[in-house]
This record gives sequence, structure tokens and C-alpha cells, in this order.
Amino acid sequence: MRCPFCGHIEDKVVDSRESREGDSIRRRRECLSCARRFTSYERVEEVPLVILKKDGRREPFDRQKLMKGLLLACQKRPVSLARIEELVADVQARLMERPDREIRSRELGELVMDELKALDQVAYVRFASVYRDFKDLPDFVKALEGLMHKEAHKEAVERGGAVAAPEPAKPISPALFPGEAEVPVLRTRKK
Repeated sequence: MRCPFCGHIEDKVVDSRESREGDSIRRRRECLSCARRFTSYERVEEVPLVILKKDGRREPFDRQKLMKGLLLACQKRPVSLARIEELVADVQARLMERPDREIRSRELGELVMDELKALDQVAYVRFASVYRDFKDLPDFVKALEGLMHKEAHKEAVERGGAVAAPEPAKPISPALFPGEAEVPVLRTRKK
């Protein structure tokens, strides 16, 4: 390593220690020419994760951005900050295990939603509503029905019973009450 003081390229390592975070090694070196000491750090070179957005843009994976989204989804829910941090760490670890360093935002969102669904269903629906960009109430209802069907399926499997197909949503009838057509219509006379 080149000495920062005299530029000589030969030195000796006097001391080596692992950093507090455990992600680097700190080495104290002494130049063999000028005898001055300097510090160098050795880190594993990481290829950054890149998120491929829906519009084709690429941006680096941002752990804080994911954390912020999950904090909003879990707001006023019985989910501890430690559990949210653990979820973020799990998602990041799963992304790091992948051989491909480019991840589609859709894949990331689905991965987060799978983890969040097991953690808190209300937070899951909140996150899904933003992530999937629900346009209207039917989109929201569809997501809830899917969640309720999966929950019923899980309970039936745990009990060892058969799983029934979900009933399709029934359209709202124009007649709100049976026999409504039989209600007499009051007419007023013109004077």
C-alpha cells in the first residue's frame, strides 16, 4: 500500500482489528521508508442491489425507503420497531442471496407483502393499497377477499377439513327489502 506521507509502496502491518460492525478490518501500517504510521481499512467489495422500476428507471436498493414504507403501513398497529427492522433485514438478506443484482420492483413488493401478511394483516392491506395503487373500492375489496379466502384456507387445513371455494360477491339488489314493491305509493292531489 502506498504511504500517504512519502509515497513509498512498501510497508508492514503493525496491528489488525475487526471493526465494531464486523464489516471491515482496520489495519495499522508503518511505512518502511519514512517510519510513519497510517491506517487502512479492508472491506468486502459488494455489488449493489438495483431496483428496476415499472417505468424502466433503475435506482439503488434503499433500506431506509423500505423501512419508511413499512413504518407507515404499521402505524398504530401492534407491531414493534424491532420486528419491522427484522423484516427489513430478512428481505434484504433474501435479495442478497439472489445471483441477479437487478430486482424488479414488483418482485420486491411481492416479497415484502408476503412477509407483511404473516406479520399483520391490516398493515399488509395498507402496504398493498399503496404498492398496487388501488384505484377504487372494488380493487380494495378484491384484495380483502383474497386475504380472507387464504385465511379460511389456512384454518381449514389446520383443522384437517376440506376447503370450500369462495362465494362470489353478490350484486346489490335494487329492492333493499323483500316486499318493497308492495309498499303503497302516496300521491298528493293538486288543489
